Amino acid sequence: MKMMLKAEHVSIGYKIGDFKDIGLKEYVMRKLKHQYHVENFMAVKDVSFELYEGDLLGIIGANGAGKSTLLKAVIGVMEPRGGHIERYGNISALLELGSGFDGDLTVKENAYLRGAMLGYTKDFMDETFEQILDFSELRDFSDRPFKQLSTGMQSRLAFSIASLVQPEILILDEVLSVGDGAFQDKSAAKMREIINGGAATILVSHSLNQIRDLCNKVLWLHKGVQIAFGKAEPLCDQYEAFLSGKLPIEEACRK
Repeated sequence: MKMMLKAEHVSIGYKIGDFKDIGLKEYVMRKLKHQYHVENFMAVKDVSFELYEGDLLGIIGANGAGKSTLLKAVIGVMEPRGGHIERYGNISALLELGSGFDGDLTVKENAYLRGAMLGYTKDFMDETFEQILDFSELRDFSDRPFKQLSTGMQSRLAFSIASLVQPEILILDEVLSVGDGAFQDKSAAKMREIINGGAATILVSHSLNQIRDLCNKVLWLHKGVQIAFGKAEPLCDQYEAFLSGKLPIEEACRK
């Protein structure tokens, strides 16, 4: 089986402190008075996993666990401070679905704009635009300003555009929760179609049922630390026990 992605001892950090909230003059004054505070925050610490063709890896953990930060490193937006990530295929990432649109443009204009951002040609968008409208269930809104859509409708449009291609590595960050229950089922079915086509997929989701249903592997992060990586079912059971207070995090680390 072909390896698609390998992360070895990946650590990701960034600086936090006063520099985000003050101007240059205030910065100089604080430095001179030794009142300037900066610290290094490690969002991800020593994480390792492997992903093969056809794998679907679920990343679980509470808010602040480092899940989205790790995804940004996987797609190349952030560089690890330690360790390395090897990629063996083209990557398509569905992150922050509602971002990157212009509220004053129409739904159609935004579809073409988003398509261009993803590298699609105008000919490709011409051929697939009707398909996008049907899948997103926005046919009646094609000529309306994008800002008139609800957040769920905006996310449905973004998902419909981004899922048009067949990537080798697919990254999904909380995107299968967009729209109502029927659209979520349709989104999950679309993801299964892509996965069955041989894609290796990473899914971040707070829905443990979704992870159980879709994933064959799980990576559990807690405050940036890798608690476990392995088969989905037993790790989902352990994580559920942790959430219910039956499994202390210290004991989970020893399993």
